[in-house]
Amino acid sequence: MSRIGKKPVAVPAGVEVTQKLNVIHVKGPKGELSFEHRREVKVSVEGSEIQVSKVGSTKLAQALWGTTAKSIENMFVGVTEGFTKQLELNGVGYRMSLSGSKVTFALGFSHPVEMVVPAGLEAKVEGNVLTISGIDKQSVGQFAAVVRKLKPVEPYKGKGFRYVGEIVRRKEGKKASA
Repeated sequence: MSRIGKKPVAVPAGVEVTQKLNVIHVKGPKGELSFEHRREVKVSVEGSEIQVSKVGSTKLAQALWGTTAKSIENMFVGVTEGFTKQLELNGVGYRMSLSGSKVTFALGFSHPVEMVVPAGLEAKVEGNVLTISGIDKQSVGQFAAVVRKLKPVEPYKGKGFRYVGEIVRRKEGKKASA
């Protein structure tokens, strides 16, 4: 049994929920999101809470039950508060700048790397910290992962992108023998 799926999802104040077939639309003060759930789960809107139940007893239905409930809960958090991810860039000569909806990185390659911020997301550069914010948790995390993959932090000198607060285990370099 899914402990997350069994619990009803409470609809926060100021959020409007509508359901058409297997698509749930959530509208709040920060924006509007929609989620199409699979046939293996049943979602019912009852007043100020949403109940998610599985259809049948397949392995897939069991797996999607809690995931669907958590995705709906994340939509509520997104339209009321929003999500943010912060990436820190360390390294001599590594820079980033924002111009419009384009982020330009100087990461030690022979060319600058340019990335367009996806629609629905907002990016801010403050020193060596890139802040990505938006209402959709999945798209915020995906864009942060794509940026981090450009230059992942390396364990010897600690150069590259890391999430703010992430601890990277450092390795000892080669020792000179006498």
